[in-house]
Amino acid sequence: MEEKNYTGLIPANTEGKELTAEATVTLSSATEAATLYKTARERLLYVHNWGNLAGALSADFQLTDESGKEADRLAKKGDHFRVDVPGPGSRAGGGYDWARVEEVKEVNQAGVDSIAILVRPAANPQTDNPNVAHFFSEKSTSTFVVTREGNIVTASVYDRNIEANEETKEPLDKLRNAVVGLGGKHGIAKLQWQSLVEAFIKK
Repeated sequence: MEEKNYTGLIPANTEGKELTAEATVTLSSATEAATLYKTARERLLYVHNWGNLAGALSADFQLTDESGKEADRLAKKGDHFRVDVPGPGSRAGGGYDWARVEEVKEVNQAGVDSIAILVRPAANPQTDNPNVAHFFSEKSTSTFVVTREGNIVTASVYDRNIEANEETKEPLDKLRNAVVGLGGKHGIAKLQWQSLVEAFIKK
């Protein structure tokens, strides 16, 4: 699958694993595709509803502001994702995994519209603990993308440089991260992301 990297927010994979999930739909016209793109764009940015879109087996996603306060709005740079994955939660994260929105970028050019959210594992913004509260290490990234090319709309997730977070000072978190991170690298995340991207572009 060719990366939809019009925004330039998908990092190169230089170490660790990579994972891509993608769904595409072809519409009858560019006008119809532009309408679906607008809908998919809203679904992408409204992170709080991702769990509902992806289905019962998905993690639950909550958008928060930079201090960790719940935010019922569209995502922007500096926000955090508070993620409740099935199973034991992270002690450092207060029972959750945390990721920070590093960038949100949209490009509109001839025949193409594309928007992307780049997130990276982060510390729990609700505490002073500087340790990354996520089962992946802070060098890992996820880029969530919706793109319209003519009459084709594509939704994608690009996980890059995936490694389990072994830097935590919490022994139980270290064990949890190894188990959950291993599962993420070997297909569980792929299933979840595939359900999500298909939901983004559902008509």
